[in-house]
Amino acid sequence: MTNTYRVIIAGCGAMANTWADYAKARPDTAIVGLVDLYEQNAVAFAKRHDLECPTFTNIRDALDATDANIVFDVTIPSSHHDVATTALQAGCHVFGEKPLAESFSDCADIVQTARSTGRVQAVMQNRRFDPRIRAYRQLICSGTIGQPGYAGADFFLGPHFGGFRDLMDSPLLLDMAIHTFDQARYILGADPVSVYCHEFNPPGSWYTGNAMALCIFEMSDGSVFDYRGSWCTEGVPTSWEASWRVTGEKGTAIWDGHDDIYAEVVNTPTLEDDGKLSFLQRSERIEAELPVMDQTGHHGCLEEMFTALEEGRLPETDCSDNQYSMAMVLASLESARTGQKVMIADLLKI
Repeated sequence: MTNTYRVIIAGCGAMANTWADYAKARPDTAIVGLVDLYEQNAVAFAKRHDLECPTFTNIRDALDATDANIVFDVTIPSSHHDVATTALQAGCHVFGEKPLAESFSDCADIVQTARSTGRVQAVMQNRRFDPRIRAYRQLICSGTIGQPGYAGADFFLGPHFGGFRDLMDSPLLLDMAIHTFDQARYILGADPVSVYCHEFNPPGSWYTGNAMALCIFEMSDGSVFDYRGSWCTEGVPTSWEASWRVTGEKGTAIWDGHDDIYAEVVNTPTLEDDGKLSFLQRSERIEAELPVMDQTGHHGCLEEMFTALEEGRLPETDCSDNQYSMAMVLASLESARTGQKVMIADLLKI
C-alpha cells in the first residue's frame, strides 16, 4: 500500500525523536529521508529508530531524491526560513518546530510562500494541546468572568541548559517566551497590538545575554497582557506553563500552571443591612472542567496538523496565525533595544 504521507525529517537532534515517534505510529505515514548537517547524526538517528531510508546533509538533495510530501523541520531557528521556503516551493507541506523564523521579513516570506504554493506551514505550539489550558480558555471564553481586561503571566525558572542558550543575547525572549506569548493569544482569543518591553540580566545569572524580561502588551480585544519572565531564578519556580491571572468584568480566573484552575466571580451583589453595596463583595468559586484529549503536547499538535490536511483546512497553528505569536517576540526585542513602545501591526505590515 502506498503511504499517504511521506515525510522527510530535517534536523536529527534530540527533539526530532518525538516527531519520529509520532510519524512511526501512523499507519498512513512513512519516513522517507533524514537530513542533518552532520550526516553521521542522521545515520545514528536512522539506526536508533529502525529506519531504512536515505540520509542527506541538505534539504534540497533530500527533496530531489525522494517523493516526500511533508517536511518535519526540527532544525535550529536560523535554518527555518530556508528549509520552509525550499520545501514549500518543492510542493511539500511543512510542519516545523518553533519559532516560525528569526525576523519579521522571514516570517512574512514563509507566510506568502505557503499562500502562493497552496501548501501548509504549521508551527509546533505544543502548550496549546494540554487539557488544562483548554479548560482555562473555556472558563474565560464562555463568559464566566465577563469581558477580560487584564491577563498576567509569571514565568520564573532556573534551568541550567549549558550550550548555545547560555551564550544567546536574549535567551528567554528568543528561545522560550514564544510559548507564553502564544498561550496568551490562545487564552484571550486576541492578537497583539503593541508592546513595551524591558529586558535585563539580573545578578546571579549564568547567561551571557539578558535572561529576564518584563513586557506589557495591548491586545486587539482591548485587554492588557503583562508578562514577567526569568530563566535564571533559583527557588520557588513556577510551572513551565507559567502562572496565570485573568481579570474580567465579573471576576477573576486563575491557573497556577499545574492543576489548580478556577474562577471567582460576583454574580449577585453583596449588600449591607442599609441596602448599600458591601465594601468587599462575596464571590462564588467556579471550577474548570478538563476536556478529554486523546493526544496531548507535541503529539496533540501534530495530530491537529495532520487532521487539518485531511479536512482541507488550515491547522490551528498555521503560519498565517502563528506569525502573530512570533511578532510578540520580535517586537519585544525591538522595544527592549529602542526603549520605546512598538506598534506590532506596523512592523508586520498587516
